[in-house]
Amino acid sequence: MEAKEFARQAAELTLSKKAQDVVIMDLTGLSDVTNFFVVCSGESDTQVKAIADAVMDGAVEIGVKVWRKEGLNNLQWVLLDFVDVVVHVFQPKVREYYDLERLWGDAPVTQVHDE
Repeated sequence: MEAKEFARQAAELTLSKKAQDVVIMDLTGLSDVTNFFVVCSGESDTQVKAIADAVMDGAVEIGVKVWRKEGLNNLQWVLLDFVDVVVHVFQPKVREYYDLERLWGDAPVTQVHDE
């Protein structure tokens, strides 16, 4: 599966748990680490966990392996690293603090909405 297609599917999986402010950032040519960030917010520990679980479960169903998981103990910022795609699930204040959209301001950003 191509990274761009998986990024889109991961974004849709976050929306299945009512994630907010879902964006896909295209880091192709800007980062040597990954090609896409999927960034979203969840309002509580429970919602952040549900979003992360939905992405991990959905990835398994389509045969994509998560290589690294961070933040599942405190649920303020969960990072799911699929190598070509990294999913960031934040609580709003933590997202505002780290502001990945500003940090990677040169990356094209696509807003993803629930259809």
